[in-house]
Amino acid sequence: MAGAVVIVVLLVVVMPVGVAMSGAAGAGLLGWLLGRDRDLDNVDSSGEPNEYLTISDSNPWR
Repeated sequence: MAGAVVIVVLLVVVMPVGVAMSGAAGAGLLGWLLGRDRDLDNVDSSGEPNEYLTISDSNPWR
């Protein structure tokens, strides 16, 4: 009987938390990779940011 309780607790508590945490880590990694790719794609030959990167980094509320 104790084994069944342990399995139920694992399935109800531990598994959803593990899935949520791994999803959060995956989303953070994906966001970092996409931001890095954006930065590398939007520079000119001298390494200066082009107009798209300048606009995306600007503060529209200033």
